[in-house]
Amino acid sequence: MSADAAVASAIFGGFMVLTVALGLLAVRGRGAGGGLAEWSVGGRSLGTVFIWVLMAGEGYTSFSYLGAAGWGYNHGAPVLYVIAYLSCGYAIGYVVGPMLWAYARRHGLVNITDMVAHRYDRPWLGAVVAVLATVCLLPYIQLQITGMGVVVSTISYGAISLNWAYFIAFAVTTGFVVVSGLRGSAWVSVLKDVLVIATLGFLAIYVPVHYFDGYGPFLDRIVAEKPDWLTFTGHGGSGLGGTWFVTTSFLNSLTVVIFPTTVAGYLSARNADALRRNAMLLPFYNVLLFVPMLLGLAALFVVPGLTGAGSNLALFKLVVDSLPAWAVGVIGVAAALSSIVPMAVFMLVIGTMWGRSVLGAVPALAGRPDRQKAAAQVVVVVSGALALVLTYTEPNTLVRLSLISYEGMAQLVPMILLGLVWRRLTLWGAVSGLVAGGALVCALVFTERDPVWGVNAGALALAVNVAVAVAVSWWGPKPADTRPDEEVLAADPGPETAPGKTAVSGSV
Repeated sequence: MSADAAVASAIFGGFMVLTVALGLLAVRGRGAGGGLAEWSVGGRSLGTVFIWVLMAGEGYTSFSYLGAAGWGYNHGAPVLYVIAYLSCGYAIGYVVGPMLWAYARRHGLVNITDMVAHRYDRPWLGAVVAVLATVCLLPYIQLQITGMGVVVSTISYGAISLNWAYFIAFAVTTGFVVVSGLRGSAWVSVLKDVLVIATLGFLAIYVPVHYFDGYGPFLDRIVAEKPDWLTFTGHGGSGLGGTWFVTTSFLNSLTVVIFPTTVAGYLSARNADALRRNAMLLPFYNVLLFVPMLLGLAALFVVPGLTGAGSNLALFKLVVDSLPAWAVGVIGVAAALSSIVPMAVFMLVIGTMWGRSVLGAVPALAGRPDRQKAAAQVVVVVSGALALVLTYTEPNTLVRLSLISYEGMAQLVPMILLGLVWRRLTLWGAVSGLVAGGALVCALVFTERDPVWGVNAGALALAVNVAVAVAVSWWGPKPADTRPDEEVLAADPGPETAPGKTAVSGSV
């Protein structure tokens, strides 16, 4: 191992130990028997700062260091959809987050599968949604393992192989999330965000100055030599034009507010006002996403000729090429933590859904939060191990599933959001819409018709989903449900009325 590799690897190893230690420290004094709610949603006690860093971690993953730079390198302007949909999603979350928080708090729910089962009074439906959501989330675990593996192997100058790097990603994440749950992820998010802000702030200044003598010459060169990267559909004839940009931003902004990991952040809040403040603050974090996008454009001139998956290393090629080993190590840690935090929440959410909605139906676990928590922790390990094994043996399997993961999850929007505000949406209407939308999006994506006529395939499928759900609800069978509206529907809990107390609606 070279001296540079030893320095960078030592810095990385030290921070991984610190990561696990933070996870353990987060639950010190809370006892091992904190129950499923404490483990999965932080005891519903996190304030604005922890909610902010935790949910920022959902939007800032290894994709931000690898994929955003790679998209900027390959296509240019279309990558701005990430900033558009996250910002719009936070605006929608200002309204939706408090509603879901109040609904879950009032009925003692800890995830979206609980909400679906309660809204339609069918526990089996919660189990079905848990299975579907797991299929959509597993690719994200695999992609984070892959992303962190690439980062670790790169910053070690090749001294750590990809296979060992993948295992490190799995082991570190699984270890601390099983013990500390969502609270540990929130604590580690603080460390991650400090490093992300510091490293990207540094790179935003360093790269243009070092390679181009400033932003002026850098931007002038892009305009003169790479104008295709500054317009839709971007470089390469990808078909990612203005219509695709709008429909994708719209679809993803709706989907992100009901994404299981986002809902976990909502339900961990101390009160609804923390979520409203969080929705106003989160868009400021999106400013950081411009940095890897710009650095991807800079890499066009510094490391030209990257193709395929190699383009995802555009940012790190710049880093390794020009910075000392200790700086490479610190930047690598920031990127690695940007994989660990969201991967931990993905695994935790899968465990919680199965512990409550699937395995929770087993008589030995029913009504036993302590046993449900133990079952959820086992599922965390199993889901992570499955993603790790497939990363080694069948990497393309989950990559193909990732093509429909976000667009597939979007098909739950009518069942959850529309169902919680419109009483007349029936069980069979919601299920029929989900089946119709899910089938259409799979057909379009797997036959490589996405986008179709310039429109995001998931958005087209969502329109069909809503139409079918409404039609079946109006003219199809109507299962009897005698519960009052306040038991079934969600409502905004209103502003905080006194320190430590919320309005009557949605409080306990």
